[in-house]
Amino acid sequence: MPRLKNYLELHFVIFLWGFTAILGKLISIPAVELVALRTFITALALGAIIYQRGTPFWMGRAMALKILGVGFIIAAHWILFFAAARVSSVSICLVGMATASLWTAFLEPLVSKSKVKPHEILLALLIILGLYIIFQHETSFDSILGISMAVGSAFLASIFTIINANLVKKIPSTTITCYEMAGACLGTVLFLPIYEAYFAADGTLNFGLEMMDWVYLMVLTLACTVYAYTAGVRLMQLFSAYTMNLTVNLEPVYGIILALIIFPETEKLSSGFYLGASVILLSVFIYPVLDSIDKRRKRKLKQAFPDSVVSRKD
Repeated sequence: MPRLKNYLELHFVIFLWGFTAILGKLISIPAVELVALRTFITALALGAIIYQRGTPFWMGRAMALKILGVGFIIAAHWILFFAAARVSSVSICLVGMATASLWTAFLEPLVSKSKVKPHEILLALLIILGLYIIFQHETSFDSILGISMAVGSAFLASIFTIINANLVKKIPSTTITCYEMAGACLGTVLFLPIYEAYFAADGTLNFGLEMMDWVYLMVLTLACTVYAYTAGVRLMQLFSAYTMNLTVNLEPVYGIILALIIFPETEKLSSGFYLGASVILLSVFIYPVLDSIDKRRKRKLKQAFPDSVVSRKD
């Protein structure tokens, strides 16, 4: 049974996740260089934790290569995520990321070969409506580019989340993350020559961190990534999936509130943005509620008619 301190820690973890985009904007180096450093430090820290705990590390060459490959997807996700916050605003970035539930709702049935649920289609339409409202009011190039990057980042996040849901059944979660961070670092490093030649400002890489950049980077890697991830996995053992999903949906809310406090000038957006954001966040919040109702309905039907078609996977 979860205690009050467990609930407080869960909200603290969500608060740290919401703080990630803000730290990405505070750190002065570009998104690609930031991801390279973040993944390198995180992989080292997780490696130290695995060694200290004696967690199994090697899982065979084929599986290791597969998980390293997932890291490439994570690298692209984070690069788009931090770039979105830089070119537009933290609020726009986080609202775009809130569409991850939409992508997961449609991609997961493809993997599990099940049907898309009716309430998921309804919520997808709500999210599309919210995005439409935002695009109608935030018409600057930076805003459109930022939310497009964030939606793309959310799409990639849903892909590796679905993959991880299957991997975690076979391999310790800390080991998976360590390999993925190493893969993300490798993927980013391999991308650096292309980035330097075609995308970097003045055609040069920028790893010049100021003193406060190092402070923000350590908070980002050790607090928002290593601690928040390991604590999140531990708390999953105490809370139901419904409670976890509902609470995680507070991430963009915490992030937008923090952004308004820390960046009051750049985060003041149009009323249309907040209307569209509210529609998206509403759909995100009611998703676990409708999903829970749908599961209870199917459970009752299965108990009442154990040999009927509702007992089969759909």
